[in-house]
Amino acid sequence: MDTKQVILITGASAGIGYQTAELLAHKGYKVYGAARHVESLDALKDLGVVGVTMDVTDDASMEAGVKQIIDAEGRIDVLINNAGYGSYGPIEEVPIAEAKRQLEVNVFGAMRLVQLVLPYMRAQKSGRIINTSSIGGRITTYFGGWYHASKYAIEALSNALRMELKDFGIDVVIIEPGGIRTEWGIIAGNHLKETVKGTPYQTAGDKVADNMIKMYSNPKSPMSNPIVVAKTMVKAVDKRNPKARYVCGYMAKAIIWMGKWLPAKTFDNMMKKMM
Repeated sequence: MDTKQVILITGASAGIGYQTAELLAHKGYKVYGAARHVESLDALKDLGVVGVTMDVTDDASMEAGVKQIIDAEGRIDVLINNAGYGSYGPIEEVPIAEAKRQLEVNVFGAMRLVQLVLPYMRAQKSGRIINTSSIGGRITTYFGGWYHASKYAIEALSNALRMELKDFGIDVVIIEPGGIRTEWGIIAGNHLKETVKGTPYQTAGDKVADNMIKMYSNPKSPMSNPIVVAKTMVKAVDKRNPKARYVCGYMAKAIIWMGKWLPAKTFDNMMKKMM
């Protein structure tokens, strides 16, 4: 793809999003990094990355962010929906308000941005939408129900979009990372500890949460560095004819394979022991 294309990436303030913005800028793309706190992108200004203040739960900020890019560039060639977090907890105990927030950030925010950029992509008869899912959009882990619901939704919506947009010359790509060493697991673990406190699930939940926090915070854990996903996202941008989905990161392909072929109860037991 043309190295002068305009890219909008959400969740760009840290981890996978930050490293992806950095790699894309190095390759010559015009990158707009969206985040609630854009000062976190100041170090990338010399590479030409432009910070866009955006909260994916706030429609006005998303509209303003897209307008800012269109006013400056006249086009958006690639949207990378990367913003998201993991809310872990027993379905019985997770407040519905928190469940709604999980879906608001991970699903509705992403799809609202899709709605906002599509008129411009259709007008230019080209574009690419890259949605960050997870192996958690193909399998389910212990205490991760609402998070997985959000990622299964991203998978389904991306599949639908891929069919709907083909005639307009717009590609839709899904990124499915496995275990990636970022703050995601620490945040999810802390959510879980808070949710199970004082409930019948506390003993099991605390064990899972402590294990998640340990795994995701240990620099020597076998989990992949975020750069693995960043490089995969760059590949999805670069390819003239990208795949529908890219699987990457620690244990990703193996776990998807086991989820597909193992008996459901066997896989359930394996997930509980692993977590």
